[in-house]
Amino acid sequence: MRNLIKSAWELIRQNRKPYIVLNALYYLLVVVCMIYIAFNQPLQQLLLEQVGMVFTTGPLSFVGQSYINAKIFTAISSTFLVNLLIGSFGSITLPSLLIPFSGLLVGIYRAVMWGLLLSPAHPDLRLVMIPHSLTLLVEGQAYILTMLAAYLQGRAFLWPKSVGVETHLKGYWEGLKQTGKIYVLVVLTLAIAAVYEVIEAVIMITSFS
Repeated sequence: MRNLIKSAWELIRQNRKPYIVLNALYYLLVVVCMIYIAFNQPLQQLLLEQVGMVFTTGPLSFVGQSYINAKIFTAISSTFLVNLLIGSFGSITLPSLLIPFSGLLVGIYRAVMWGLLLSPAHPDLRLVMIPHSLTLLVEGQAYILTMLAAYLQGRAFLWPKSVGVETHLKGYWEGLKQTGKIYVLVVLTLAIAAVYEVIEAVIMITSFS
């Protein structure tokens, strides 16, 4: 595992410019959208209600119920799997494997929605966002890493010489290998985020219940 982490970190170091750009873009969008929605509270309320329905009566209601019932291990595992399989692979990586760079748009969209949904300007979120801001930073970092992997995949496929090969097919394969390396860090980061988010949420729920 140590060698896998070292290899992934070396890949990030080699591509630190796009990594820094993605970090700046992602977190800046979150902050800008938080400021924007502060002047449009009805829209934020509507979005919060829609998301609440997804986690109470929608397809992800099992996740919401595990939080409400303080089933910590179930909540951690379900949060981790949803964020990994849907939030990272299904939303960002898979589209990029089909259409180069397309997953980056999904990542940008998620940053926008986070800002619109989680602005501390909303009276119900002012106290919640103090501990939850760490979740935004850590989980957001996992999605940024996934976006970086999507960028590397697209670059290797379209410009195979950038990874030292001649054909697009070989470039695609090299991009897959780079994506696999980055996913080591994605998995670890999402695991940390899930543990913190669940403990934080259960404490908040039990405190206000």
